[in-house]
Amino acid sequence: MSEPGRVVPARRRGLADEVADRVRDAIFGGAYPPGAQLREVELSEALGVSRGPVREALLKLEREGLVRSEWHRGAIVTTLSDVDVAELDSLRSALEQLAVRLVVASASDADLAALDEVVERMGRARDEHEMVRCDIDFHDAVYAASGHRRLIEAWQAIRSQVHLFLLTRIGVNSEGYLASIPAEHRRLASALRARDGEKALELFAVHRGQALDVLTGK
Repeated sequence: MSEPGRVVPARRRGLADEVADRVRDAIFGGAYPPGAQLREVELSEALGVSRGPVREALLKLEREGLVRSEWHRGAIVTTLSDVDVAELDSLRSALEQLAVRLVVASASDADLAALDEVVERMGRARDEHEMVRCDIDFHDAVYAASGHRRLIEAWQAIRSQVHLFLLTRIGVNSEGYLASIPAEHRRLASALRARDGEKALELFAVHRGQALDVLTGK
C-alpha cells in the first residue's frame, strides 16, 4: 500500500506496447482480416515473448476498437456491424467538419505542405493496404493542421477503427481504388490550400460518402 501523498511508480509497459504495435501493423497489413482469431500462444511464439505482454497488448487493441473478445473464441479482429459503420461515419463527419473549418481558417503553409507530401506518397502506393495507410496519414495531417489539441485526441480515439473501416471497404470492393484515391485527395488538399471552406466541406463529404456507399451496398 502506498504512503499517503505519494505516487506509486508506474509499471513499465514498453513490451506490451511494442507487441500491440506489431499486431496492429499485421492487422492493417492484411495478415489478420476482420473476424480472424488472435491466439495468445501463437502470437507469443511468433513474437518471441511470454503470453503476459500479448494479453496486455490485446486488451490495448480492444480499447482501440480493433479487437473484440468472444467467450467461445477469445480475441478476434473486429468485424464492423452496420451500426458500427453508421456510427463511425457520423462521428467522423462531425470531427472532420470542424477540422476542415479550422484548417481553412488558420493552417500554415507548412501544414498544407504536409498534406501535399502525403498525396505524393499515395501516387507511389504499391497495393491497397499501403494506400489505406496513406489515406489515414492524410487525415492525420488534416487534424494536425487544425491546431486543436482536443480534436486531434478525439480523432486518435477512433483512428484505428476508421483504418479498419477503410480496410473493410477495400475488402468489399477495391476496383479502381488505387487509381482514384490519389486524385481524390489531391482535390481535397487543393480546396484546403485555396481556403475554400464550402468546397472543401463538400469534397470531404463526397469522399466519406463513397466509402460508405461501398460498405452499405448503395
